[in-house]
Amino acid sequence: MRFVIVIVLFMVCSFAGVAQSRTGILLFGNVTDGSTNLPLAGASLNFSDARIGAVADSLGNYKVQNVPAGHHLIEVSFTGYTAIVVHIDLKTSVEKNFILLPAIIENAGVTVTGVSTATSTRKTPVPVTLVRKTQLLQTPSTNIIDALSRQPGVSQVSTGPAISKPVIRGLGYNRVVVLNDGARQEGQQWGDEHGIEIDEASVNRAEIVKGPASIMYGSDALAGVIHFITNVPAPDGTVRGNVFTSYQTNNGQVGLNANLQGSKKGFNWNAYASSKSARDYKNRYDGRVLNSRFNEKNFGGYIGINKSWGFSHLIFSSFNQNIGLVEGERDEATGEFVVNAGSSLERIATVADLQSRNLFTPKQNVQHYKLLLDNNFNIGKSRLKVNVGYQNNLRSEFGNPEDPSEKELAFDLKTTSYSVQWRLPEVSHFETTIGFNGMYQKNNNKGEEVIIPEYSLFDAGGFAFTQKSFERVTLSGGIRFDSRAITSKGLMIDSEEKFTPFKRVFSNVSGSAGISYQPTEKLTFKANMAKGFRSPTLSELASNGAHEGTNRYEYGSLNLTSEKSFQADAGAELDYEHVTFSINAFSNKIRDFIFYARLNSAFGGDSIIVVDNEHLEAFGYNQNNANLSGFEASLDIHPHPLDWLHINNTISLVRGRFTKTIDGSNNLPQIPAARYIGEVRGTFPTLFKAFRAAYLLVELDKTFAQQKPFLGFNTETETPGYALLNAGLGTDVFYKGKAVLNIHVSANNITNKTYQNHLSRLKYAAVNAVTGRSGVFNMGRNFSVKLNVPFSF
Repeated sequence: MRFVIVIVLFMVCSFAGVAQSRTGILLFGNVTDGSTNLPLAGASLNFSDARIGAVADSLGNYKVQNVPAGHHLIEVSFTGYTAIVVHIDLKTSVEKNFILLPAIIENAGVTVTGVSTATSTRKTPVPVTLVRKTQLLQTPSTNIIDALSRQPGVSQVSTGPAISKPVIRGLGYNRVVVLNDGARQEGQQWGDEHGIEIDEASVNRAEIVKGPASIMYGSDALAGVIHFITNVPAPDGTVRGNVFTSYQTNNGQVGLNANLQGSKKGFNWNAYASSKSARDYKNRYDGRVLNSRFNEKNFGGYIGINKSWGFSHLIFSSFNQNIGLVEGERDEATGEFVVNAGSSLERIATVADLQSRNLFTPKQNVQHYKLLLDNNFNIGKSRLKVNVGYQNNLRSEFGNPEDPSEKELAFDLKTTSYSVQWRLPEVSHFETTIGFNGMYQKNNNKGEEVIIPEYSLFDAGGFAFTQKSFERVTLSGGIRFDSRAITSKGLMIDSEEKFTPFKRVFSNVSGSAGISYQPTEKLTFKANMAKGFRSPTLSELASNGAHEGTNRYEYGSLNLTSEKSFQADAGAELDYEHVTFSINAFSNKIRDFIFYARLNSAFGGDSIIVVDNEHLEAFGYNQNNANLSGFEASLDIHPHPLDWLHINNTISLVRGRFTKTIDGSNNLPQIPAARYIGEVRGTFPTLFKAFRAAYLLVELDKTFAQQKPFLGFNTETETPGYALLNAGLGTDVFYKGKAVLNIHVSANNITNKTYQNHLSRLKYAAVNAVTGRSGVFNMGRNFSVKLNVPFSF
């Protein structure tokens, strides 16, 4: 029924737009290299708000049709060159030429995340990082969050190669809002045992906003926002696509993706399909890590129409992932991993077991289906954005080796989201947007066991956001009110109350104010203050049970209140021809910070719960005030006359403390260690006639020791530091003026260093009785090859 409603809305919006259709504007010209005056074939132009763009042909010429009249922000970019952002007012068709210069870094551009309208990253006062498709291709990773964790201030909570959850400035889980094409991604992100349910091969661009972003997104954006953008229409009058494949040596990970898209007279479409499979990864201490294997099969796309009145796009996707859950149990005599631990089928894993791609129990299946209707209508000098979405997240956990098909836990989460934004006509350089957004959510349990009650959730919020531009100064700010109601069902099992029924309502006012100041074209100062909040999750309020693979039993607390955050940011950016430097510092004070910790038994030791003959440590949720502070800095040197050489350096640090000591420790849990990445890169825009955008790099990835973990109740332990040596090379291969192949080869952890990341949950797996080492270690040496074959008509 919901699907039918969305289709009807799509048709109504499209016909309404056609009724106001008028002749579109044509923008045309060329893109050239400013140092050589040669055309830049393949350079892209993007109108972020209008969802249209173009790609320069072999002569550097481009053409964009059906551009809506009015003010636009155009981003012009090309691999290895500094992206430029151009403001343009279009009333009639016009020729416009662009010149790009070789880049030191490629972070500049246009952001659509955390703002009411497309804005230059230099003009937004909050720290924003752009990660383009080319950067994702050049980064060796096992999943999309793993790739983004190389950005300063971003890290990951991982459970093996398949499962990564984003952490921004020391805060993760429901404190980070993940968007996909403008809609919140809702997949029970409070859980440890799964990632973000987005096909990484479909991502064209990622935007990362650091700091509270509750003004635009309401509850949960306490740490920031990660926005994955997949919907980028093809230039009008073209059909194009690509076939992409990848292989990693350590775990035999094989990836395959095919994409085809087209556009003609405003009607555009896209379709993709992908698959990925891996066996167990390995390192020097553990050998192959049993059941770290996974596989997934995904597909999606969209259909839409772009006219001078705006656009209307219907986006759909299906994500299906099967994941093995690592328990880390080993034979006490030999130290080898055991299959079906704790059951009558327990045995030592054979070589064939460790080489197989078939999953053992415990395992998990995650399915995520999504349908989005994304609209943008030009109404006079104003613009109306309407985004309606429906998601169904199905997550099943299998933990019985004697009946592998039995769903011990199964969640059926349905979410309907909505967002309406009305950008008012610009008055005296004020760009103002008012709007409201929210969601309705319902979760049902369909497994043999339950760990959270069934519930429904409804939230709604309204906001006003404005931005004022002067010649060198941009001011921005806004205010928002939210209300979230959670209704939870009770449950009786064998005459005992498992869950108590309850209803809680959480309301909050949030706001922000910031400034971006450019005294010169090369120098930018930024400052921002933001007040945000996060409502407790259902698991924090009412959980009562254990997940497979977590090795812990969790109890919720109905008395929890919302987290309230106040963060101050300040930063500076220097962008000269041969040197680029940036620094961003922050201080984040959080009232009623929610955290989990081990529970003590009545006898003073750890509280142990026995479930199906398995001994699990009991954890509960608590609250205390907390402070986080830190910085991210980067220094990029492009020395003259070695124009091909780039020396890039980034460092990030976050420190988290409770305002009072808890069981002898005042350190926040799950705080990433300080990290430095140093890279020496050679870039060759035109190496030979057939090889362009070539690069060669050597990198040192140094993670420092985390000596300030949360020691309260023996929750965490210290983690030693480590340094990884990485390298990579790649190029675009051209034939008759067209790119016919993209090649990327990389080597990670070349020295085969054995290490544990502080945020790896496998660090707390069982102790190996033979070696005395605690937990499971991260991946060893890994070579990666990526091949992409683009084509167009």
